Amino acid sequence: MVAEIDKKQLKVKPIENGTVIDHIECSKALNVYQILNMPKDTTLTLAMNVNSKNGAKDILKIEGKELCESEVSKIALISPNATINIIKDSKVLKKFKVQVPDEIEGILICTNPNCITNKEKVNGKFTIEDKEKLKIRCNYCEKFINEIKIKKE
Repeated sequence: MVAEIDKKQLKVKPIENGTVIDHIECSKALNVYQILNMPKDTTLTLAMNVNSKNGAKDILKIEGKELCESEVSKIALISPNATINIIKDSKVLKKFKVQVPDEIEGILICTNPNCITNKEKVNGKFTIEDKEKLKIRCNYCEKFINEIKIKKE
């Protein structure tokens, strides 16, 4: 006889204080985790391909961390439909959808090897020309970037 599993044991424990990044595009949670450059001792929960009413999604819960504006901008470039929930004392204090900014500075790397930002110590500056299709143009060489390359901090 197979023992019945208590379904409550299978649920992920909610965090008390920190950030929940919800509605991450499927299979992108690891990318989001990597760009956030969290310390190794950070407590986090990562769930991938979770069923939801709008299809599958990924979720990342980070205990004890409230994201800054540049981190939220990075997430928007990886998963433009993600939602940020700030948790305080086990309650949602603030909830908002990430937004792709109009301009980005110091976060991305230009994919044009001849760009001055790749030859000298110049922070990249980019203009978002199409937020839906994520068309991003370098302000220095004026080329569109062909992939999202996040600058390491």
